[in-house]
Amino acid sequence: MTGSGTAMTLGGHFTYFITIFLMIAGLFIVIARGNLIKKLVGLGIFQTSVYLLYIAPGKLVGGTAPILSDAFTVYSNPLPHVLILTAIVVGVATLALGLALVVRIREAYDCIEEDEILSMDEAPNRLEPQE
Repeated sequence: MTGSGTAMTLGGHFTYFITIFLMIAGLFIVIARGNLIKKLVGLGIFQTSVYLLYIAPGKLVGGTAPILSDAFTVYSNPLPHVLILTAIVVGVATLALGLALVVRIREAYDCIEEDEILSMDEAPNRLEPQE
């Protein structure tokens, strides 16, 4: 394989590199951040990377919609696109539920930092007498 063939192969996998980068970034944000809003943003980034992972192989260069005709011989698969539409709806519902939970947590604890909430939950347990 020549050097230009390797460059063409790497260029063809550009969407996968972007997908992997977004997955790692989203997972890092979810794990490393204590702010609940930032965790939801990380979850959204991770979900976007999954969308790209499904859509990238679904589009063929030169492919058309799967309408049978003698003029076309290469068709793109519509199934990944349909699945992603469903996943986007589920992702929006998940994000809305997460934001609603963060609002309720903010009302109950007056903060949205995970470590502060956990310390407030553990504080009354330390004051109770042990039997």
